[in-house]
Amino acid sequence: MESVLSRVEQALDTLRPYLATDGGNVRVAGITEAGVLQLEWEGSCGACPMSPMTRAGLEDTVRRAVPEITAVEAR
Repeated sequence: MESVLSRVEQALDTLRPYLATDGGNVRVAGITEAGVLQLEWEGSCGACPMSPMTRAGLEDTVRRAVPEITAVEAR
């Protein structure tokens, strides 16, 4: 059985090409015991004014693929 982190990375990999077209990326900083996925923006994503909307899209994609994830925090 695949780990939660492995499944999260697979879900994020489906979105990374879109982030890369704008010079950005996202990195998993951790997953809490409560199932909160902690992400760190990389590249242009860190200063992008659209990052709250991007985070919402990431959360939707990850939570569909990995139901153990209860929320997503991005910084």
